[in-house]
Amino acid sequence: MSTKEEHLRKPEWLKIKLNTNENYTGLKKMMREKNLHTVCEEAKCPNIHECWAVRRTATFMILGDVCTRACRFCAVKTGLPTELDLAEPERVADSVFTMNLKHAVITAVARDDLKDGGSAVFAETVRAIRRKNPFTSIEVLPSDMGGVYENLKTLMDAKPDILNHNIETVRRLSDRVRARAKYNRSLELLLRAKEMYPEIPTKSSLMIGLGETKEEIIETMVDLRANKVDIMTIGQYLQPTKKHLKVQKYYSPEEFAELKEIALSKGFSHCEAGPMVRSSYHADEQVNAAAKQMHQQGEKVSEAN
Repeated sequence: MSTKEEHLRKPEWLKIKLNTNENYTGLKKMMREKNLHTVCEEAKCPNIHECWAVRRTATFMILGDVCTRACRFCAVKTGLPTELDLAEPERVADSVFTMNLKHAVITAVARDDLKDGGSAVFAETVRAIRRKNPFTSIEVLPSDMGGVYENLKTLMDAKPDILNHNIETVRRLSDRVRARAKYNRSLELLLRAKEMYPEIPTKSSLMIGLGETKEEIIETMVDLRANKVDIMTIGQYLQPTKKHLKVQKYYSPEEFAELKEIALSKGFSHCEAGPMVRSSYHADEQVNAAAKQMHQQGEKVSEAN
């Protein structure tokens, strides 16, 4: 009889193909030279080789590489952060230009030590990219910034092309999985962002494999749509180290395909779902799909009037 450990061995569809071509090594060298951090590296993303070597995309992580929270699913370092690097926005913008990115994703560690949650540096990074890369679309992926309305408004006033904030897990598991973050507070942030700028698509991501039920996954979809979230991504949770939460289940590609269809039936404009899908996976395609649907909806409203 198979033991539980044997049962939870990674299935074949989770095998990663490594690719360290010139794109990969060139991007890695540039990140180090400019003293920049990426969530691709810090969070041990399984797609780093595809994104860096093939798609030539990266998700920049600003505000340092030390997070003030210790979420039980995340491999990013935790502790007391250093002072702010006010030159960081310009270095990120320069890197976006050098990489010739069509779509840039900017995320950050949680900075609960800062009154504004780091929103001012976040906003300046968006503006710096706009100045140097006017044709690059920009996606921001902030923490809940303490749930402070003014902090979110500072970021939204910079007018990113998409606001992404991850719900991460289902309501029942949220307190156990996420440090300091609250399920309802995340929903509130997503709704407030949409109320501030209705034309900016909002997005959220869900990890599965932590012990949730299918009914709870669908409940999360309903909660996100009730708070006007446009785009959803669903991916397999992978335990980054032995100190983190264990995987309770590996979902098959067929199960992910079914969840994608359910999400689309709930009204999301776009859904990426798969074992290797992460919040920023194929982000350029997601924002284009959302923009296309919002344009079509606008046309329908015009015709009705």
